[in-house]
Amino acid sequence: MATARKKPASTEDTAAPQAKPGLRVLKKYPNRRLYDTQTSSYITLADVKRMVLDGVDFEVHDAKSHEDLTRSILLQIILEEETGGVPMFSTSSLAQIIRFYGHAMQGVMGGLLERQMQAFTDMQQRFTEQTPGMPFSPEAWTGLMGGYAEQSKSLMNQWQEQMKNAGALFPFGTKK
Repeated sequence: MATARKKPASTEDTAAPQAKPGLRVLKKYPNRRLYDTQTSSYITLADVKRMVLDGVDFEVHDAKSHEDLTRSILLQIILEEETGGVPMFSTSSLAQIIRFYGHAMQGVMGGLLERQMQAFTDMQQRFTEQTPGMPFSPEAWTGLMGGYAEQSKSLMNQWQEQMKNAGALFPFGTKK
């Protein structure tokens, strides 16, 4: 019995991935333009940033290959923000992040940063809920930082305990 050989998919006949319900799909064309399939119009990175700020779930796909480019677009937005005003990351913190790429701890560090960001977001949301109508100011936020520091310390202790239990060694210094 002969089996038919499957023709390898080329970029021309690769089917577009099925969109998840409620997910907005953006296409990126070779001319670097972004196309919003929901509104049937071209959009800018500023529009994508607004979608992020508004909590819109979306994915960006290459129009031809259908490769997921979402992370790349989000990194472009971060780069524009970092170069356009008051940066969030210091040169030192960016260098430290780069040092984790290719390191055995890369996956652990990504998870740790994600949990820290979520803890920070949760705390900000609680502040907003507990103080309705109170203007958000650096002074008000400073009062919460003590709680955030405690939560961060707790997460770090949990992470270190997990590493100890896994038998992994974690270097606490940085290479010079």
